[in-house]
Amino acid sequence: MSENRRYLGELLSEFFAVAIIILFGDGVAAMYSLYDPSPYKSAYWGVCIVWGLGVTVAIYATGAISGTHANPAVTLSLAMFRGFSWKKVIPYMSAQVLGGFAGAALVYSLYVPVIDHFNITHNLTRAVDGGSAGVFFTHPGDFVTVAHAFWDELVLTAALVFGIFAITCQYNTQAPQANSSALIIGLLVAIIGASCGYLDAWAINPARDFGPRLFCFFAGWGQSALPAPGNYFWVPVVAPLVGGPIGAALYQFGLRPFMPRYLEQTITVAPDGINPAEPVLVVSNPDDPAFPVVNRVS
Repeated sequence: MSENRRYLGELLSEFFAVAIIILFGDGVAAMYSLYDPSPYKSAYWGVCIVWGLGVTVAIYATGAISGTHANPAVTLSLAMFRGFSWKKVIPYMSAQVLGGFAGAALVYSLYVPVIDHFNITHNLTRAVDGGSAGVFFTHPGDFVTVAHAFWDELVLTAALVFGIFAITCQYNTQAPQANSSALIIGLLVAIIGASCGYLDAWAINPARDFGPRLFCFFAGWGQSALPAPGNYFWVPVVAPLVGGPIGAALYQFGLRPFMPRYLEQTITVAPDGINPAEPVLVVSNPDDPAFPVVNRVS
C-alpha cells in the first residue's frame, strides 16, 4: 500500500470514528431530551454508558488504521508526548471535526420530525430559543458560568487524557491487556459523564462539540449554535486543547517514570517520531523497519 493511500485511510478512520461516536452519543441525547416520559430521565447512567460504548465501538472499528484518536485534544497530546507526527495533527483534527459534522447530520436525519414536534409543543424555535440544541452540542448547566465551564472542561479533559495515557502505557503492568483497552476507555468516558456531566454536558472533545455545532449553524439554529449564548462556542474547543496536554504531562512526568518496566528498557524512537514501544493510539506504518528495544541493566 502506498504512503498516500495509507494516510488517506488514517484520515477516513478518524472521520468515521467521530461519526460513530456522535451517531450513538447524540442519538441517546435525543432520547433523553425529546421524549416525555424519557427512558433516561431517571436513569442518567444509561446516557453515560451509551456515550462510552460509542467510543468503544469506534475504537474497535478504526483503531487498527489510525489508532482512533477521535479527539483533537488526544491528537495534540500524542504529538506533544508520544511522538505522533506533527504534520498529521491538523489533518487529523480536520477529519475529526468533519466526522462530528457528518454524525450530527445523520442523527438529524433520524430525529428531525421529533425535533420539530418537540419545538412546536414547547413553543420553541431553533434560531431564537435554541430549541432541541442540547441534542447536538453542549452548553453550561444550571448555575455554571461560561468562565467556570472553561475550568470544568479543562479539568475533565485532563482526566480523560491522563486516563488514556495510563490505560495505553506499555510500561504500566496494571493496564488492560489484549484489546480490552477500548472497553476501559469507553468506561472512562462514561464515568466522567456520570460524575460531572450535568456541569456542561462534558464535551471533553472539540470535534464532538464543534462538528455538530457547525452542522446546526447551517441547519437552522444559526446564532444559537455559533457563537451561542454568551459566545460559549469556543469553550469546548479551547479548554480541552489546554486540558488534554496537561493531563498527558501529569501522567508522563508524574507516574510513567516510576512504572516497574520503565527503568528496565530504553526505546529507540523511529525517524518519523513514532515510538513503537507505545503503539496504542499511534499506529506506525507496518512497512516501516523494526526499531530495536535495548534492555538496560539496572
